[in-house]
Amino acid sequence: MTGRTKQRLQAGLPRLNIELSDHQMETLVEFLALLVKWNRTYRLTAVTDPDEMVSRHLLDSLSVLPFIVGPRVLDVGSGAGLPGIPLAVARPEWEFTLLDSNGKKTRFMTHAAGRLGLDNVRIARARVEDYADEIGFDTVISRAFSSLADFVQRAGHLCSERGCLLAMKGRLHDEEMATVPAGWGISTTTRLSVPGVKGRRHLVVMTRNGRH
Repeated sequence: MTGRTKQRLQAGLPRLNIELSDHQMETLVEFLALLVKWNRTYRLTAVTDPDEMVSRHLLDSLSVLPFIVGPRVLDVGSGAGLPGIPLAVARPEWEFTLLDSNGKKTRFMTHAAGRLGLDNVRIARARVEDYADEIGFDTVISRAFSSLADFVQRAGHLCSERGCLLAMKGRLHDEEMATVPAGWGISTTTRLSVPGVKGRRHLVVMTRNGRH
């Protein structure tokens, strides 16, 4: 699996205009191997095929890399560490906090971060609405929230004054876009093309008052 996984990763990265070192790619391959192993017992993700995991987990996570603002990044509802761990591998100079309320998922993320030697990753187990941070994060990202309004209402307080909320979405609907709460606005929407992923993928960037 390891060689095939690296080949698929190497083939996909240029299509995202992303360059990673051999060490970074090996780290991502090892992360995926850990996820496959733990997933057999703990069902961390519904995707079970390793080839599909390269596209739907690694490349999908890395597709938002150009839009992340550092150095402090929070991944809300990180689950199995997605997109947080792949992003942390790609940006070792930034600090990533991976937040989830599920114990088995935070245990996996803690194990993976330690095994991979990711000193720039911190795992937090809490509900997002109960989590607090005195400084605020430059980027708060999630692909776990069902609606933009819910994301803003529950995670907006974790952004720094100049920070942004990044929502990874499938299809976008005008009705949902119109429900962003007062005080926040959509600054950009970008259609993402992820190698090996069928269907539409979008990234919605929201800021206070919709500033760019």
